[in-house]
Amino acid sequence: MGISVVPHGELATIVTCLEMRQRPAPALPARSALKLLRWPAPVDLAAFRSLFRQIGAPWLWRGRLVMDDAELAATLNASTTAVHVATRRDGVPIGLIELDFSAQATCEITYFGLAPGMTGHGHGRWMMEHALRLAWRDGIERVWLHSCDLDHPAALRFYQGAGFVPFERWVETYPDPRLDGTYADNPAPNVPII
Repeated sequence: MGISVVPHGELATIVTCLEMRQRPAPALPARSALKLLRWPAPVDLAAFRSLFRQIGAPWLWRGRLVMDDAELAATLNASTTAVHVATRRDGVPIGLIELDFSAQATCEITYFGLAPGMTGHGHGRWMMEHALRLAWRDGIERVWLHSCDLDHPAALRFYQGAGFVPFERWVETYPDPRLDGTYADNPAPNVPII
């Protein structure tokens, strides 16, 4: 058994990768008052970052927040990327699905999440049904995603319930986004700052 000390100012998380190798059977669509919209290129970077921060703050998401404008624009506006946003009836965005089709015959659900307070009402199931329908384009043989132990406590169970199967686990270490200025406040008080 090996133990590694995580340097001060960094976080360590266990990442679990899950995949689906067969298109799921059509299901009765979940009901939701939400609407799913495609954000076509060029994606509004400020709007995307705002939504990403809103959804990801409790789970210390940082991936898209630490990219400069050029890198983020290149990622989101690539022909192999699809950004879909769930909105309330008044048009306020509260959910995000980001799909990456850059690997052959594969779709990665890069980001999937709902704003705080929106989970537990069936919206996630509704969004996942849409995500899977969008991911399983012609020629796709594998859809995958990853979660970590900083995500919502029900995330792994939710993904497995949707039909994903764990296939790999790793440990990721990175600068604590509460200390490097990414998050000015402490949006995840359950994770100690060291």
